[in-house]
Amino acid sequence: MRAGLILWLTSWLFAPVPPDPCAAITGKKWVLPREARACMAAHPLEPSIQSNIIEVVNKTLAFHTSTNYQIQAPSPFEKDVHMDLHAALARISAQSYSSEFEFHLDIYRAFKGVNDGHCGVYNYCYDFLITASDGTQNVHIAPEAFDVASSEFKDALDFWQDALPGHLKGQLSSLSGAKVFLIDGSDPFVAVNENAKSTGSYQSFATRQNSFFASYIRGSDGWQYSMGNFALKAHPIVDSVELTVQRVNSSSNDTFTIPFYSRFGAASKNFTDLASYRKNNCLATNKTNGVDLYDSNVNIQAYQEFPAPIAYFQQQPSVDPREARLQPINVILDAVPLSDIDLPEHLQPSLPASNQSYSVAQFYLLNDNVTGVLALGSFSAKNFSAFGESLLNGLLDLKASGAKQLIVDVTNNGGGYICIAHWLHRIIIGPKRSTVPQAGLDTTTRAGPLAQLIVEEIISGSDPDEVLLYNPIQWSNASHHPFPAQSAWLKPVEVTINGHRDAFSQRLGQECQPFSWDAPDVGLFDPKDILIISNGRCASSCSLFSITMAKSEGVKTAVIGGRHGVQQEYCGTVGGQSTDFSSIDTEVKSTKLKNHSLAPPDFFTNSLQGITWRLGYGIDNPEEPEEWQPHPADYNIPLSFETTNNPVAIWENLALRGFRSEAIFLVQSA
Repeated sequence: MRAGLILWLTSWLFAPVPPDPCAAITGKKWVLPREARACMAAHPLEPSIQSNIIEVVNKTLAFHTSTNYQIQAPSPFEKDVHMDLHAALARISAQSYSSEFEFHLDIYRAFKGVNDGHCGVYNYCYDFLITASDGTQNVHIAPEAFDVASSEFKDALDFWQDALPGHLKGQLSSLSGAKVFLIDGSDPFVAVNENAKSTGSYQSFATRQNSFFASYIRGSDGWQYSMGNFALKAHPIVDSVELTVQRVNSSSNDTFTIPFYSRFGAASKNFTDLASYRKNNCLATNKTNGVDLYDSNVNIQAYQEFPAPIAYFQQQPSVDPREARLQPINVILDAVPLSDIDLPEHLQPSLPASNQSYSVAQFYLLNDNVTGVLALGSFSAKNFSAFGESLLNGLLDLKASGAKQLIVDVTNNGGGYICIAHWLHRIIIGPKRSTVPQAGLDTTTRAGPLAQLIVEEIISGSDPDEVLLYNPIQWSNASHHPFPAQSAWLKPVEVTINGHRDAFSQRLGQECQPFSWDAPDVGLFDPKDILIISNGRCASSCSLFSITMAKSEGVKTAVIGGRHGVQQEYCGTVGGQSTDFSSIDTEVKSTKLKNHSLAPPDFFTNSLQGITWRLGYGIDNPEEPEEWQPHPADYNIPLSFETTNNPVAIWENLALRGFRSEAIFLVQSA
């Protein structure tokens, strides 16, 4: 008996230690998805982490304006948005998980289910970039796929070349432009529609379909290329994909499996094993949670000069952190960061850009000498003042050059500064009832019990430097008059939404005028001579601009691409202002309410929660949020090989058809 025990103890003491899956991939730029999964899933879920994240997220939802609306959205989004987040969190709280990674995926997907790009839960520990070798557009591999892969992933190109079978080995370039018949044995739109169910960000099913495909965007430093959801995934959960295609100039079909390859994103910190992976990437940092701005150890100026934790996930270029905190922002989030892949050179505009162009705002005069183009990739840029000035000067330069009609291309514009959206509307249209004193939407914010307590503390003197979001001086009433400093402006207006009692603030008016720049006395373009185009992925402040231009001024809108017969929406994810947990936590801590039972605790993990803090009232139905009202595009523009991801070819095609000749213009959406 004793000998048996000794033998058992000996075998236990000297049993081989399982290999560390994170140590196996340390120092590698590219790894197989299963290798990344093994590292990320190696840490078990600790009960304290599970309960902490559930509590933080649940209590922060009290500040998210759409929580009860998203339980069952009204028409036209009743089939697209029906997620009860509190119920989902209750389920997740009671469930067991094999790892912290599995737990995070469940929360991540639940929030994606509301199809709201402002509202999500992200974690620097797990949300990073996966890349495949090609993206598809409609039912073709993008014609420029090999050019993009050769430029962006040249150090991994042999991996995909060698993965191709038989006569295709080393012939990756021959797949560019190929017609796709099957993806994993099914019609391509099965994969497109499955992706549309999970990608989130936009209420419109059509826009989420379009997210599957490659597209272009005007970035702050040049023209960039978005590979789409087929080629880019935020988590290493797919190892490979089987395609059946017909290559260009071929009469036969090829079926082959092409693998995905993974790499950690720019925000990931280096590691050598599981312990250092966790320490460097997964634990809360000094930026994860909010701060008490009136703590003697906190320097407000220094705090404002550091980028907010949310910055990595915002779909906008890098901005000045101080301006990002001083100027209201409305921008969507995504686990896949904004693209830094260059649009292939042969697709970039060869037209000379106006000297007044700046960053994401580029101005062109087409060769017809009457069509001006504003390519606007974001409503944010590094320098707020220079950005606003460039928009005015660029449009004036187009007018001086002879432009009589204007295309505004907001493809993949994820939003940005709210007052830039108001400013652009004002200078294009001129002074009139719809632009002065308010060139945007009236708004409302949620008036939950903790939010009311924050306001009470502020008007009792808790914000002497007048820097907090809930300070009355930041806002104006429905008549556009600023609230007095001691105003109890958040007195709740009770409503019932989807059977749930809720409360919102009174109507809030304009927040941007007088502008920082002198606006012209007349409009620069007639609304009938303006066309706003995109791939439907126009969100947040881009939505605020497009909606007010379309519904208040009658400007026409068009969506480039998209499946025929599916109603295209020219924008989505409207909101009125977006923010995040750390910003709300700063409000709570700075008013000494952190110990209140309603206050969310600090995150233990390196997590971030985005929320919609204000909703905009509608234009057609001014008593309900614009978020839940339809935005059908006037036209749906089909793509061809010649126009796919070629901005100038698209613009010239539109100009050739003429803006006013609808009989010969575009294919109208079904």
